[in-house]
Amino acid sequence: MKKKYQEIRFILGDQLNANHSWFKKKDASILYVIAELKQETYYVKHHVQKICAFFLSMMEFAQALSHAGHHVIHMTLDDCEEFAELDELLIYTIKKYSAQSFSYQRPDEYRLLKQLRELRLPNHIVIKEYDTEHFLLPYEEIPSYFTQGKHHKMEFFYRKMRRRFDVLMEKEQPQGGKWNFDSDNRKNFKAADIQEIPSPLTFKNDVTDIIKRLDKHKVSYFGKVENQLLWPKNRKQALQVLRYFCKYNLPKFGKFQDAMTANSEHSWSLYHSRLSFALNSKMLHPKTILDETIAYYKKSEKTIDIAQIEGFVRQILGWREYIRGVYWANMPGYSVSNHLQAKQDLPHFFWTANTKMNCMKHAIGQSLNYAYAHHIQRLMVTGNFCLLTGIKPEQVDEWYLGIYIDAIEWVEMPNTRGMSQFADGGLVATKPYIAGGNYINKMSDYCKSCHYSVKHKAEENACPFNSLYWHFMSKHRQILEKNPRISMVYRNWDKQPQEQRNKVLTRAQWCLENIENL
Repeated sequence: MKKKYQEIRFILGDQLNANHSWFKKKDASILYVIAELKQETYYVKHHVQKICAFFLSMMEFAQALSHAGHHVIHMTLDDCEEFAELDELLIYTIKKYSAQSFSYQRPDEYRLLKQLRELRLPNHIVIKEYDTEHFLLPYEEIPSYFTQGKHHKMEFFYRKMRRRFDVLMEKEQPQGGKWNFDSDNRKNFKAADIQEIPSPLTFKNDVTDIIKRLDKHKVSYFGKVENQLLWPKNRKQALQVLRYFCKYNLPKFGKFQDAMTANSEHSWSLYHSRLSFALNSKMLHPKTILDETIAYYKKSEKTIDIAQIEGFVRQILGWREYIRGVYWANMPGYSVSNHLQAKQDLPHFFWTANTKMNCMKHAIGQSLNYAYAHHIQRLMVTGNFCLLTGIKPEQVDEWYLGIYIDAIEWVEMPNTRGMSQFADGGLVATKPYIAGGNYINKMSDYCKSCHYSVKHKAEENACPFNSLYWHFMSKHRQILEKNPRISMVYRNWDKQPQEQRNKVLTRAQWCLENIENL
């Protein structure tokens, strides 16, 4: 005879928060359900490491809850095979255990929130929605900070959050005398710096059985994995990564957070924390990360200056919370925004890294190998290329959402459509984040060994970024030239001889027509 439960509580793969109030006490009348849903493997095509990381962490979380005395069922793809939709799985589970109520934590993705709020469960079932208790800015307060269709400056939001949560503050004033040390966070690597880049803390978590299940159920994926996952699978491992970051990476994090190099065996990790998967799956709370890093900074002020810790705090307390606010204030319309009417298809080399552009080859190849790239690689290399060439925002969305281990729609979409592609018309960024090859050359050593010449604009061997930059500026002049942050660029362009401008635009047109072969 099957055991009966009064309540079924459903946990999504990005809701692995062991400190949630749900788990404060054991209750024999409650059954927790964690399921490997096939729908979560195919809404976009995912990197195999991303699927493995979520499925493994879900299994670990289910085991941890069980060991803590809670009643849990963990359903694999095998167990869920007969259910085409989430509704069917939940109705079956509720009926099987004779439950009278169903509860879930509010999803952070619009599509899942809509799906759960529109569940067709038996009429007698009481449905309850709970907060995930993860973000610092409460969900119900988002409208107080963000207005639909309006640009809100991240810096002002960040300052409010610093004051509200008393982070790096001294009597209402920011520590160090400035709110923002971004100007100190733009250093590139010299040869001696590259030799000092620390090795990352990685793991060898076995995912053999998960890969077998994916193949058995014909789940389509891409990317590289060799039966061992280097990413943390549970809170214990995530905390190890956090403490490793504090000790080895934080001392130079701010200084080199925008830098890139191809000349280190640790080029993919550099000084970055690589905590985004643990954070976005909720294995770690942002306050835990802030408390840990700031405490380490305070006891290490002789070796860690304010610019290093402030640069990191700005990402967690500022940017991450800000992006979430933009997402919820503007969905669902945000998902179809295409301000610049971009229509080009994503080149095939985004799936292979088979391109002669060394910066793109390195950033894409790294992403395929590790399901990870840091923010400047995403924004100023691959994102920059997509914006300059006019790639359809929905295809850019799908690539970023699928390839990166930390990509969940609430954080991916405003970063892609807003910050990276300017598809939202300026709700996130006040100008398009574009650059020619000179920026990439300044912040990396990619250009030194590239097939193309970063010094040329119109020649056959000219870096495609150079001509594409001016083509973009020329094409969208009517939209952009009134922007005070860009107007000087047009004045410089107009000073160049017409013949030279024509050559540059001709080169750009060739690049666009031959985009698959760049």
